[in-house]
Amino acid sequence: MDRLSLNQFTIRDASLTDAVDACVRAGIPAIGLWREHVGQIGVEAAARYVTDAGLRVSSLCRGGFLTATDPRERAAAIADNRAAIEEAAALGAPCLVLVVGGLPAGSTDLAGARAAVLDAVGELAPYAGELGVRLALEALHPMYCADRAVLSTLGQALDWAERFPVEQVGVVVDTFHLWWDPAVLDQIARAGERIASYQVSDWVTPLPADVLLGRGMMGDGHIDFAPLTDAVAAAGYRGDIEVEIFNRSVWETPPDTVLATMCKRYVDLIAK
Repeated sequence: MDRLSLNQFTIRDASLTDAVDACVRAGIPAIGLWREHVGQIGVEAAARYVTDAGLRVSSLCRGGFLTATDPRERAAAIADNRAAIEEAAALGAPCLVLVVGGLPAGSTDLAGARAAVLDAVGELAPYAGELGVRLALEALHPMYCADRAVLSTLGQALDWAERFPVEQVGVVVDTFHLWWDPAVLDQIARAGERIASYQVSDWVTPLPADVLLGRGMMGDGHIDFAPLTDAVAAAGYRGDIEVEIFNRSVWETPPDTVLATMCKRYVDLIAK
């Protein structure tokens, strides 16, 4: 349990303070925070509440959405991500998770969108490094390429991350997004110290109409967690393991019940 972290969106409707209190009751030592929840009470108050509860922050979600081609929209995205980096530093989060963004409205220029992301990361990475925060590139399942992330595989994420110093840019290994990839174990080995976060949830079928909510509790779906977790460990990752679930039925379940199930599944399927 010493490496287990609750990603706050797993109990999305709980406030930051309620989520922290639930972690304390469940014996969970870390929490992955979301900016919208932090903003409800302010960064300083959030940092103080987490610290006073004896928890650590495993990550801050999320930055990114960096594919805009309009100069004003791009400038706004850069400014927002700089603010997110500052928030992560103030919270003591080791990394800011980046969901890089999909195609701009009306565009089919996938190569151009990817180039825009790389350009923006190049602008943001030195600032993140100065503040002691790593940008964590998260590859999303290809079904999200059009609207959420033009970054679709761990190999592609590493190709991008390796252009920058390791202390500035890393990658997220998320089981929901990567389990299907025949090359994933080799790419995890390649990632090594680039792994900034390991996130777990299951792939359940049938997917809901809103595929964003297709994540399930570990053990409820199709993912074999052992080889993925073993590969992450063999690559040298020793950080927190976040459970991040977007699922309406989970959100409608009392948080203490969710966390009790989460802890048991983590021990049975991940920690072992």
